[in-house]
Amino acid sequence: MNKRWYVTTAIDYVNGQPHLGHAYEKILADVIARARRSLGQEVFFLTGLDEHGQKVEQTAASQQKDTQAYCDELAENWKAFVRKLNLTNDDFVRTTEARHKACVQACLAHVNAHGHVYRKTYRGFYSTKEETFLTEKDRRPDGTFDPAYGEVIELEEENYFFRLQDQQQWLIDYIEANPSFVQPDYRRNEVLGFLRNNTLEDLCISRPRERLSWGIPLPFDDQYVTYVWFDALVNYISIPAAHGDPALRALRGFEGAANDGPALWPADVHIIGKDILKFHAVYWPIMLKALGLPLPRQLLVHGWWQKDGQKMSKTTGNVVDPVAVIDEWGVDAFRFYVLRELDIGPDGNWTDASFRDRYTSALANGLGNLLNRSLSMLRAYRQSIVPEPSGELSAEAQQVATETRALLEENRLQAALQKIWTLVDRGNVYVEQTKPFKLAKDPAQAKQLDAVLYNLAETCRVLAVLLWPFLPETSAKIYAQLNLPGVPDRFEAAAWGGLPKGHNVAQPVPLFPRKDT
Repeated sequence: MNKRWYVTTAIDYVNGQPHLGHAYEKILADVIARARRSLGQEVFFLTGLDEHGQKVEQTAASQQKDTQAYCDELAENWKAFVRKLNLTNDDFVRTTEARHKACVQACLAHVNAHGHVYRKTYRGFYSTKEETFLTEKDRRPDGTFDPAYGEVIELEEENYFFRLQDQQQWLIDYIEANPSFVQPDYRRNEVLGFLRNNTLEDLCISRPRERLSWGIPLPFDDQYVTYVWFDALVNYISIPAAHGDPALRALRGFEGAANDGPALWPADVHIIGKDILKFHAVYWPIMLKALGLPLPRQLLVHGWWQKDGQKMSKTTGNVVDPVAVIDEWGVDAFRFYVLRELDIGPDGNWTDASFRDRYTSALANGLGNLLNRSLSMLRAYRQSIVPEPSGELSAEAQQVATETRALLEENRLQAALQKIWTLVDRGNVYVEQTKPFKLAKDPAQAKQLDAVLYNLAETCRVLAVLLWPFLPETSAKIYAQLNLPGVPDRFEAAAWGGLPKGHNVAQPVPLFPRKDT
């Protein structure tokens, strides 16, 4: 059975509203998923919500709402957000769903039965805000804890622990032997540095029900619920299991699961933020090893966004509302900016001025202008009918397509977008060099004008294909203005010569209307 190319985002904590960072990660995953489909691969793209844990329970209580009802309400907002971003996800996981809970319990039963879990009394510090236990190593020199942990309390309680320490050397060896497992390289080095310089503490995977009831009960002790991170990470296999992935048959654990579905696991790429690297690069591989499952092929780790050089903060109002930006400027303008502005890895800085500049220079004056002038001249000089094919720009367009394909195969999205824009710029320069408006005045130059008009229209068609993963609405609009059927969602269509002689194109409409700023 052919394995599908499987890409995931981190699942977002339901306790709040979506922000720029959430939007960026989802768009990265969507572009990768669309690109892979365009290249002819079958793809499965998963995103969703993490709905358990103390913060969710406390927030629901503070609003005098039933916890599940509170989650249901917020989940609708998040699903609307996914639609707003024009994502092509194949499923949307919620960790409160029966299909996920059953798989978590099956995983817990397995690791417990195979000796990876033990019970002991814990004495120490606990951060409710971060839902994590702290040690002396987490204290600052003056004995206090970082304010990011919120209120830290002293705690003594019995809990269940998952063995990590036994696997520390195995994990170091694995990451050293598989350099592409964590990318970019400096994130891989960060994980290796952590593992080489610290002794791994075993992971507390339970919370007593008397302290926290909002969670998945342990299958071997119903007086405890599952630690939110052990629960959340399992989503990457719980959904393939529910769809009937043959490799995960033993972990379905509930009625209604498909028997023979697509082969999905292992994931080809988990796209995550740098703040949750330890959970994915340390805890998750050891969990999978304990379950007897292969590891994901790659963790692709992105940075954070700032606004105007400052950390985003709701209290200071220093935030970017993706929905407001999309409502004003369009979803493709938003997608273009975050992908073009920030490579996968480093931190980025959003400024409203740079957004407007990129919109005006690259989208309105660049791509939009090229399509508009190409079709306007074709209409004015040839009654919108495509002339004899010509290959003057063919070699350059095919070189851009070849290099773009290679970059998409490496998930180098910013570099791919930059490469595509060299063809946008080449098209606009070609107009200035060939001066079709002058050629049109000389009947003796009719054949040369035909060649110029063909090269411009065909360049626009090739651009629609190359841009499909990034700017799907825009690509569809270009195809519509070229009066071509369907959408340009197959990369092979970037081959030169797709516009036939005699084809009638439609009337040009501005792709990115210029805005007064």
